[in-house]
Amino acid sequence: MTASSPAQPARPARSARPAPPARPVQQRARARSFNSAAAQYAANRPSYPPALLDTIEEEAGRPLAGARTVDVGAGTGIATALLRARDADVVAVEPGDGMAAEFRRRLPDVPLVRGDGDALPFADASADLVTYAQSWHWTRPDRSVPEALRVLRPGGALALWWNMDALDVPWIAAQERRLKEFFGADSPGKKGSGGIPAEAAFAAVPGVPPHSSHRIRWSRTVPVDTHLANISSHSIFLMRGAEGCAAFLAAERDHLLDAFPDGHVEEVYDVLLLLTRRS
Repeated sequence: MTASSPAQPARPARSARPAPPARPVQQRARARSFNSAAAQYAANRPSYPPALLDTIEEEAGRPLAGARTVDVGAGTGIATALLRARDADVVAVEPGDGMAAEFRRRLPDVPLVRGDGDALPFADASADLVTYAQSWHWTRPDRSVPEALRVLRPGGALALWWNMDALDVPWIAAQERRLKEFFGADSPGKKGSGGIPAEAAFAAVPGVPPHSSHRIRWSRTVPVDTHLANISSHSIFLMRGAEGCAAFLAAERDHLLDAFPDGHVEEVYDVLLLLTRRS
């Protein structure tokens, strides 16, 4: 399919959308925790491999170039920058003050709208692609699925993805066990989400078109300090606070240097991508 000519970002709807239902207090607190650590998040979180964007193009049935794209829960703009590099016509959506400020510092020329996925501030059928990178689990799917489908034009695609730790890698599995011991067996996990809704993301919402699922393995090698700053930028750490996590992170540094004596950690991820197209 030939790419359309570059288009202006989808415009906010003129009529007000209904207010989304309240989220659980703990989930709201975890979501807000990123605002105080936005610079740490931007500097240390992993990006995504080119194969992810290739797969999105293949499954969406069109190039990203020229696609009117709404990147929801854009955070500091890690995924937005990749979409923009593929010449997608991107507008970002981010609810958090700190994250939005960091986004504007890093991507000052990309339109940014304040809002969230449960009540998207865009007109009906105004986007070719709606994306959620590492952010879908902060929404309520009974609201966010209909909202995404409303904003998409017929044939448009909704793409959700997450960097998942590759737990078949021994050192990563060992770290996961230490995290569970430290935070408790009933903790919401390193990502602080209470479990990624993965293939069940659309299951509870009637009328959702069939979706495809893909896992793409990739890795990056970073200094130990970058890896520690990465994991401690997750909400479960941010909620505990720097003082409450200091002893764990100091001990974790020793574990990592045992596994990686040269001081560089190979982080291995499986990107989970879910994609559905509006009929």
